[in-house]
Amino acid sequence: MKQFVPGDLDAAVIQEGLCIGCGACIHLCPYFQSYRGKTARLFPCTLKEGRCFAYCPKVEVDLDGISRFLFGKRYDSAPLGTYRSIHVSRAGEKVKKSSFQAGGTVSALMYFALREKLIRGAILTGRKELLPTPQLVEKPAAVFRHGLSKYTAAPTLAALNEAIEKGCDNLGIVVTPCQATAVAQMRMNPMGNPSFEDPTALVIGLFCTWALDFRRFEAFLAQEVPLKEIVRIDIPPPPASVLEVYLQDEKLVFPLDKIRPLVPDTCGYCPDMTAEFADLSVGVLEGRGDMNTIIIRTERGERIAREAERQGYIILEEMPQENREHLEWAAANKKRRGLLRSREAGKLNGEEGKTYMRLSAEVIDEILINGKEDAPCHT
Repeated sequence: MKQFVPGDLDAAVIQEGLCIGCGACIHLCPYFQSYRGKTARLFPCTLKEGRCFAYCPKVEVDLDGISRFLFGKRYDSAPLGTYRSIHVSRAGEKVKKSSFQAGGTVSALMYFALREKLIRGAILTGRKELLPTPQLVEKPAAVFRHGLSKYTAAPTLAALNEAIEKGCDNLGIVVTPCQATAVAQMRMNPMGNPSFEDPTALVIGLFCTWALDFRRFEAFLAQEVPLKEIVRIDIPPPPASVLEVYLQDEKLVFPLDKIRPLVPDTCGYCPDMTAEFADLSVGVLEGRGDMNTIIIRTERGERIAREAERQGYIILEEMPQENREHLEWAAANKKRRGLLRSREAGKLNGEEGKTYMRLSAEVIDEILINGKEDAPCHT
């Protein structure tokens, strides 16, 4: 188990530039705080072991251990991770008039889960101007006020920790892949608390190739547009390769080549594009900005998704083979790039307490062979 002190976390993650600001170490103690996208250790800590280190998704991540805990099987080289089924999806008739981005699958599922009392609260990420602001939502209608994409790293897990400290349980949460890894580690009870109970009832993961550094992104946009006039931001699915900024009366378009320099280095180490450790994973369907891809991974995820479909909150359809093949290609390449970068930096199976992740040599070899830079061909 990951049992190292907060000082080790500061040295191995924050000082090494690996921190993504996910919030997993916030609201556990007074030592770590998040401010405008950055995490900092405020005071030294003398604890012999800490939840902050145990939960962090950027140090001593045992991919095989997490997979065995969640799915009862070893972590392998499958590009999309372990799953039960994969579909095209969108919000159904019950919520079609509501406000959401892309296909609306995530908002519809969280709304349904709250309305049917399958979860007691939902940890979502809203926005104060451009700044991502995570919070606990308990009323179903409030879900749709948090449905717009942010594209910047957010301390979402700080709100989860805060809710748990207040005694909340049976929580739903929407997370990025690195945050899904942190939540999985929380659920493993790494500190061996005898009274521990899993606080989550539904974990929905978002597809993510990278997240933007909030401060750098804000500074970039401030040079281009009045920040207070931004209504929403969107990155359409491939092959668009642009970022769209919507103002009240106009839309500005920026090539992604101008945006990628704002991605923090830590995203380059990540091997997970599709939130492999979530119950359900959702992304925008390639070539269809009004549809989603949904990957059903766990029993509880399938139970909620199927019931939401039955009651008309979401629509599930068969996924075209071409879309599936390209998704697997993209996910395999991110996995391969992440492992190569981690290995080159000595962060793959490295020094105890200082490495990013651990994985068997056999699976590493399989991933490096399977990842291909050439896109799949279709006739």
